[in-house]
Amino acid sequence: MRTTILITSNGLTASNGLTASPDQWTAPGVELFQFPPIFPGGPEWLTKPVLIALLSSAIAIAVSWAAFAKPKIIPRGWQSIGEYAYEFVREQIAKPNLGKDSDRWMGFLFTVFLTVLIWNLMGVIPLIQFPVAARITFPLVLAVTVNVIKIYLGVRHHGVRGYLRGIVHLSGLPGWAYGLYAPMILAEVFITSLFTHFIRLFANMFAGHIIVAFFSSVGFWFLFERLTPLGAGLGILGVAMTIVMTALEILIQFLQAFLFAMLAGMFIASGLRGSH
Repeated sequence: MRTTILITSNGLTASNGLTASPDQWTAPGVELFQFPPIFPGGPEWLTKPVLIALLSSAIAIAVSWAAFAKPKIIPRGWQSIGEYAYEFVREQIAKPNLGKDSDRWMGFLFTVFLTVLIWNLMGVIPLIQFPVAARITFPLVLAVTVNVIKIYLGVRHHGVRGYLRGIVHLSGLPGWAYGLYAPMILAEVFITSLFTHFIRLFANMFAGHIIVAFFSSVGFWFLFERLTPLGAGLGILGVAMTIVMTALEILIQFLQAFLFAMLAGMFIASGLRGSH
C-alpha cells in the first residue's frame, strides 16, 4: 500500500490510497519495479531490466577490451582504470581467499565484480536509473552459478563423501554433538549460503532505489507541481536529500559489488579445499 500526502488548506495530512488528484502527492512504491514488455504484444520477459542487463554486459566487454586488448608497458586511459580494478580484485578478493589458486580464478572473479558493479551503477545513470540487481532474479542466477561451481569443485577434488566429511568435521567436537551440528552446517553450506549471497545485494539495491526515488519525487512534486511557501521548503529539502542519498547509494553500490565478489571467492575456496 502506498502513502499519499494530501495538501489541503489546513496543511499536510497523510492517507492511504491508490489514486491521486492534482492536490495529492503519492509516494513511489513497488510499481518502480514493474515493467511492461518493451514492444506491445512482445514477449513478457523482454523488459527494461533485461535490456539494461544486456547493455551492462556490453559495457563490461567493451571496458575489458579497451583496457586489456592492446596493453602497453606504461598504462594510460582505460588500461590504467582496468589494471587498477584488476589489481583491486586480485589483492582484496582473490588472494585473501584463494591464495595460490587466485590467478586461476581471477577471470571469473573479475567478471563477477565488474558485472555486479555495472548492474548497480545503472541505478544512478541518467535516463536509465534502474539497478539491475534490484530485480531478484538477476542476483539469484549469479549466486546459483557460484554455488554450483562451489559444489562441483568440492565433489571433483574430494569426492562426495570426502567433501561432505570435510564440511561436517569440526576438530574437538564430541561425537554426540554431530547429530545437532551436522544438519545445521550442511543446511548453511547448501541452502543458507545461497540466500545470504544474493539477498544482501538484492535488498540493498531495492531499498536504495526506493529511497532515492522517494526524495527525488518529493523535490520534483513540491517544486514544480505544487509550489507553495511550505511546498518550496519541502521541495528544496527533497532535492538536497536526493543528492545526499545518491552519493551514499554510489558508495553502497561499490560495496555490494565487492561483497558479492568476495563471497564468490570464499565459496570457490571452500569447494577447492573441501571444507567449510
